[in-house]
Amino acid sequence: MELKQLYTDLILEYNKDKSNKRKIECPTVHEHGHNPSCGDDIDIEVKIKDGVIEDLAYTGSGCAISQASTAMMAELLHGRTVPEALRLCRLFLDMIRGKVTEESELEELEAAITLKDISKMPVRVKCATLGWHTLEMALEKIEKELTK
Repeated sequence: MELKQLYTDLILEYNKDKSNKRKIECPTVHEHGHNPSCGDDIDIEVKIKDGVIEDLAYTGSGCAISQASTAMMAELLHGRTVPEALRLCRLFLDMIRGKVTEESELEELEAAITLKDISKMPVRVKCATLGWHTLEMALEKIEKELTK
């Protein structure tokens, strides 16, 4: 199978995955993200227990890349501590910005590593990063609360 086809298949698979596309009852934090250039909207809800992401879900609408990227993010970060999730969010964002390119450094992003070539498609960067930026803002709020 050609790499481009694998990339396309993975995006389509995660775009269809609705396991984390839902609302959370009594989330610890909620954050809204919007991409004005294409109209993508995302709402991220996170439930934290003892400094760990107990549940992470999203709702909203957007292109296949924004939805697949957010689904990958939710799958990857469930069960992580807030600092670890923030570190992985920032690693993903650095990958998309082209700041981190070494495969060995990116392996811990699991399925999300397949989006690394989005950095070569400037029009799609905001699509791929919308959920991650939104979650980063939510986790920064939580981190402030945890360090008080």
